[in-house]
Amino acid sequence: MTDKLAKIQNWLNENQLDVAYFSDFHSISYLTGFESDPIERVLALAVFPQDEPFIFAPALEVEAVKGAGWTHPVYGYHDHEQPYQLIAQHLHEHTQHATTWAVEKGQMTLDQAAALQTAVPDAKFVGDLSPVMVEMHLIKTPDEIAKMHKAGEDADRAFEFAFAAMKAGVSELQVMAKLEYDLKSAGVVGMSFETLVQFGAHAAEPHGDTGSTLLQRGDLALFDLGTIYEGYVSDATRTVAFQTVSDHQRDVYNVVLEAQLAAQSQAKPGMTAGELDAIARDIITKAGYGEYFVHRLGHGIGSSVHESIQITTGNDLVLQPGMAFSIEPGIYIPGDLGIRIEDSVVMTETGADSFTHSSKELRIID
Repeated sequence: MTDKLAKIQNWLNENQLDVAYFSDFHSISYLTGFESDPIERVLALAVFPQDEPFIFAPALEVEAVKGAGWTHPVYGYHDHEQPYQLIAQHLHEHTQHATTWAVEKGQMTLDQAAALQTAVPDAKFVGDLSPVMVEMHLIKTPDEIAKMHKAGEDADRAFEFAFAAMKAGVSELQVMAKLEYDLKSAGVVGMSFETLVQFGAHAAEPHGDTGSTLLQRGDLALFDLGTIYEGYVSDATRTVAFQTVSDHQRDVYNVVLEAQLAAQSQAKPGMTAGELDAIARDIITKAGYGEYFVHRLGHGIGSSVHESIQITTGNDLVLQPGMAFSIEPGIYIPGDLGIRIEDSVVMTETGADSFTHSSKELRIID
């Protein structure tokens, strides 16, 4: 039994609940080490106050569950079978009491809840695992931090591959394909989210897509990317210039850089998330670009790219050692340019320790 599963068992005992039922594959990966998105199939983890936990998975995933180091029972089902009826059978094999349930109310769909209720008519979904998982993710262990540092090192490599792929007339999609090919050829298992490459005015869309825009002399190029290392992720952004840079582009870039460096250097345990957001936002606002900084300063990160911490105006969450989150101010002027600079960091006793170390000074790629 891992420490994480033991915490769930203890929570069940403290709250006098019969079963904890996990249906979010991110949670299952975090608790068990088995990582797989079942898509339309059913993947579940059942934990009990006393009895042995089990994983329920598509039959084609059973060996992969065992290969991930899971030493407790794993039950598979075939596509023609009724998964929730089988889950009910396995529950009753493991415990005589399966009435009071804790589920991930922030993740479970109404369809899933109805199917479980039909299979286990006596089930009462009275406990919520979502805040429990938020609390468990909040403070990272030394092992988690070490894995995130490795993912950050791979993100630094990805930026160098990206910059090397920049040529006049190349498309965003071509650069994305080349940097991911080079990174995976170097042994990196995968990206933590879909890589974002944006050239010129296209970068003024903070959540735009990598597309067919062609790179031209004088463009700023924005790269937002991350990698996965043993279940933990990185997330970082760099903006560079291609061949030449205008005074206007440099001036806006320097405002974003000042805001990012100030927030990262001044982050300390004991301050609130809202206070940290204000450090960067005030710099951008005083420079006259406040209306173009249209998102929060950062978000939590760990075994998934977006965890619960919100570095945003008005958030009174007190930052503590072990919390990990991004610091990513940006300025996005429609029809003109988009600039974002991002590092993900972990709070230490003295400040913010970055997972990525690529230079943030404005680089001109030729």
